[in-house]
Formats: sequence, structure tokens, C-alpha cells
Amino acid sequence: MTDDTQIAEAPADRFRRLAGTFSATVDAVPDNRWDSPSPCDGWAARDLVRHVTDTYASVLGRAGLELPEGPSLDDDPAAAWAHGRDAVQGILDDPVKSGAEYDAFGGRSKVGDTFGSFMSVDLVVHRWDLARAAGLPDAIPARDLAFVRAFAEQMGDMGRASGAFGPEVAVPDDADEQTRLLGFLGRSSA
Repeated sequence: MTDDTQIAEAPADRFRRLAGTFSATVDAVPDNRWDSPSPCDGWAARDLVRHVTDTYASVLGRAGLELPEGPSLDDDPAAAWAHGRDAVQGILDDPVKSGAEYDAFGGRSKVGDTFGSFMSVDLVVHRWDLARAAGLPDAIPARDLAFVRAFAEQMGDMGRASGAFGPEVAVPDDADEQTRLLGFLGRSSA
């Protein structure tokens, strides 16, 4: 039997899978919960989706690419997210656009590599944040926990120094992997 947490995914495939999970949570947010506070201090549920889509637009812009204008996130967060997700997927499925290089935080990078790593980590973590804000199930699959853990350990202190991770939150010694990982990233699952 193969451990699927160790199977390499192409950036476009990883984004497609994780964006699908994120989308299911976005689509499940009740209309009256979009302004509910999230685990990210000062952000409501809607702000999480805005952050993800704005970050995508920023990364693409640095590579000379852009997200086409779409629905207003203020008026319809689910439609705005779906529009941005589909545009990004189209870029990642195009080898030329996915291979576009730009100056990233840690040096030169390719769009596909960034979306297959940091941007995919954002989908996992902010899906949890969104689920918490909306009162939805927030379990993170083991495969995704392993992916985020490996990325976080690779980033090391740079993750905290850049603001990508908050100050570590203490968790009980017997905490499960999700609680331990969220604590490492600066989130309390209590």
C-alpha cells in the first residue's frame, strides 16, 4: 500500500484538489456568516476569501499575469472565489503561464511552483479558518496536514519572520496532529 501523503502532485493538480476543498467550504458558508469573526485576528469570513484572491492577484501581477475582473466579493463571495479559482486554474494548466518567472519573497520562482506550494498551503489553512468562522466542519485531511507540516518546517523561522505564521500557540502534549500543526502556525483550535 502506498502512503498518499508522500505522492508528489503537480502544482496544477494540487491546486485543483485543494481549491476544490476550499470551494466546498466557501459554498457551504451560510449567508448570515460571511461577517463572522475568524481565527485570524481582525478578519471576518469574507476577509479570508478576499485575502486568498488578493494574494493570487498579487503573485500573478508580479509575473506579468492578471486575474480578469469578476464578481464583487462584497456582493457574492462564492461567485467571486469561483471566478478567481477558475482563472488561476487556467493559468496553472497552461505550461507557459505556469512557468512564468517572477521575483518572489525568497528569490526567483515560477508561478506554478508558488501556487503548488505556498498558495496551496494558504488554501488548507484558510479553509480551516473559514470553516471555524462559519461554524462548519474543520477537519484537515491527513494528506494535507503532512503537506502543510513539510512546507512549514522547510520555511522554518522565515515563516514567522515574514508574518506567514503567527506566534506559536502552546498545545497539550497529547494533542492530535491537526491541533499541533495549527498551534505551530499560530492558531488555537480551542
